Order: sequence, then C-alpha cells, then structure tokens
Amino acid sequence: MKTQQKNIAGVLTVLAMALCFWGRAAADDSVGIDKLRWLTGCWASEGGESGSGEQWTRPAGGTLLGINRTVRGGKTTAFEFMRIVETGKDDGELIFIASPSGQSTATFLLSTISQTEVVFANPDHDFPQRIGYRRTPGGGLLGWIDGNINGQDRRIEFPMTAIDCLEVADVR
Repeated sequence: MKTQQKNIAGVLTVLAMALCFWGRAAADDSVGIDKLRWLTGCWASEGGESGSGEQWTRPAGGTLLGINRTVRGGKTTAFEFMRIVETGKDDGELIFIASPSGQSTATFLLSTISQTEVVFANPDHDFPQRIGYRRTPGGGLLGWIDGNINGQDRRIEFPMTAIDCLEVADVR
C-alpha cells in the first residue's frame, strides 16, 4: 500500500511540475506590452547629430511611450510622439500610434513579435505601411519603416546605439 501511495504521489508531483511548466510557457508566448521591455531606454541615432534619437519608457499601465527627434545643423528638424498600447482585449493585442511632426496621427496593428523584434503594419497608410524595431547583436537597436511609394518598394533604416538617459537630459 505504501509503495502505491509513493507512486501516486510521484505521478502527481510530475503532473504538477508539467502544469507549472506549461503555464509558464503559455505566459511566455503571450503578446502583452511587457514583451517589449527590450525597447525601453535611450537610443542615439548612429551617424546623426547630437540629440538625434529615440527614448522609450518602460512598459506600465498597458503602454510604452516613445519620442523621436532629428537634429540637423543644431536645430530640431523633425520629431515624433509614439505610443505602443495594449488594446484591452484578452489576447494582449498591441497597436502602434505615431504622431509625427507636420503629419496626421496614424495607427499600425501588430504584425509580428518576438523577444527581439516587433513589426506593426497598416496597409492602407500612404507611407510607411510597416514600422519595425529589432535589437541587434551588441545591444543596439535598429528601427525601420518600409512600404510602397508610387509602385516602388522603399525601406529606410535607423540604426541606434544605447546611451545613458542622463546623457539625453544633460544632467550633471
């Protein structure tokens, strides 16, 4: 009888461990805003003038907030306010909302997501139709926009390097 109880206890332990593992695997496969934690931080545009780059807040309240600035000749020539937002649906669907300087706000739906890359798409937008980010080896960030302009496929890449956020604020 004791041997049978030990066997049952062993089987139950294995089942409990398997359920915990499967539960964690399912949670890791969820979309959710926390899956984009790798985007958080301050990023300087490679080859850009000082002050050019992006900043992304850490995920909180179902949102990441981002800003982008391009500096040329010592002046801001373009900027953009960005949000990545959970839609509130149970599946953790994400949308990218872009508000670039001098243009109307546009919304892009999540297309693909992984531990190091995310792509949002809006096939009805003039240009771009896709916006993406990828962590690069060595800890950099590659942002890009692509799509079709007048029948021609076009892709513009924005390589960035991680910097201390205090550098951006110039706080000493």
